[in-house]
Amino acid sequence: MTIEQLSGNLKEKLPVPVDAFDNVYEGKRKRYISRWVYAFFIALAVFLFLPWTQNIRSSGYVTTLYQNERPQELVSQIPGKILQWYVKEGDRVEAGDTIVVLGEVKDEYLDPQIIPRTDQQITQNENKARFYADKIGTSEQQIGMLEQQRDIKMNSLGNKREQIERKVEAKKAEIVAANIDAEQSQAQLDRAKRMFDSGAISKFEYEKRNATLQKAQAVLVEKRNDLANLQQDLTINGLDISNARQEYAEKIAKAQGDIFSSSTEIASANEKVSELSIKRQNISSRAAYYFVVAPQAGQVIQAEKAGINEIIKEGEKIVEIVPDKFTYAVELFVSPMDLPLVDTGQKVRFMFDGFPAIVFSGWPSASYGTFGGKVMAVESNRSVNGKFRILINEDPADRPWPPDMKLGNGAKGFALIKDVPIWYELWRNINGFPPEYYKSTGQNKNEAAKK
Repeated sequence: MTIEQLSGNLKEKLPVPVDAFDNVYEGKRKRYISRWVYAFFIALAVFLFLPWTQNIRSSGYVTTLYQNERPQELVSQIPGKILQWYVKEGDRVEAGDTIVVLGEVKDEYLDPQIIPRTDQQITQNENKARFYADKIGTSEQQIGMLEQQRDIKMNSLGNKREQIERKVEAKKAEIVAANIDAEQSQAQLDRAKRMFDSGAISKFEYEKRNATLQKAQAVLVEKRNDLANLQQDLTINGLDISNARQEYAEKIAKAQGDIFSSSTEIASANEKVSELSIKRQNISSRAAYYFVVAPQAGQVIQAEKAGINEIIKEGEKIVEIVPDKFTYAVELFVSPMDLPLVDTGQKVRFMFDGFPAIVFSGWPSASYGTFGGKVMAVESNRSVNGKFRILINEDPADRPWPPDMKLGNGAKGFALIKDVPIWYELWRNINGFPPEYYKSTGQNKNEAAKK
């Protein structure tokens, strides 16, 4: 039974006024539920066809665009101990201001006279090199003199040999003549003996011819002995020539050995001079490292050492300096699945920590308090967190970034990709499809021109 039928039955049975009954049960009131339902579905349909900007959400930190503008660790170039601090954490310094003064801790640098003594060693080795250079000159002169003496000696022995050889030839001729004389005396003695036997000559004449033969034979023996002596003199002369040649060769070789030894000593002395010169330069340069100065203007933070006489190792961090002037940039980290959708020059919207914003990621124009940027670089290697790092700088065509931001502030960004209807975006997310990706027309033209 409907409300109208129920109200009609009650009107007949109850003795009450008709208007009061209608006001209580709202029997004549019009119903607008169907209209609201239709309007809701129409509005929903319109809403589903509204444009929606697809985006990739990511988070990162505020950094600087250039490496030399990022916080810099100030390290000690040498091991040492802290003698005096000139700053404290939070102080602002200019480039060249002294941060801390260090003292020496290595034994070889503790001597206060190390530079004069090093200079003295350098001078000694230079004098040593000059001494051996002079010795080389003397040895070369000695070699020249020995060669001259050798030539004179060899010429003298050669002349003597020639004389002996001429004497040998002369003795040979004399022997031939003495031999002839002895043969003639023998022949005369034989004839004299026959004549003596026949009584033709006296015994005196015979003995006289015998004496002549003996004398001729004696002369022959003497000549032969003289020849043997001369031949022995030739042998002795040959030995003298060999001995003289060997003697002067040994003397010249000894002088050449002195030259080689002196050359080695010169090389060693020059090497020592080079080592000591490098050591002296290192000592002079090392003195500059006792004063640790600020490389650029900025604020001193994170002092790793405190107090006096604390030991610092080589390359150990002392403090950190945050530069005063830098160009903001944001580093974001995107997942490998979203990396193909990011490209240089792509626009990105940011929300910085500490700066309130009302964000509609799908309607960037309706967002309030966000800031614009452009992708400057996309790294080709994964970071330690398993994502890829992208670097974004400020968009000059958009509102400027807050000047009060600090390095390391958090930043949440979303890269804008393609405008699609809301229903498509809902359908894509339900099915897990990737966003629609395309490049701008200008970028396509540039790529075509490059090809």
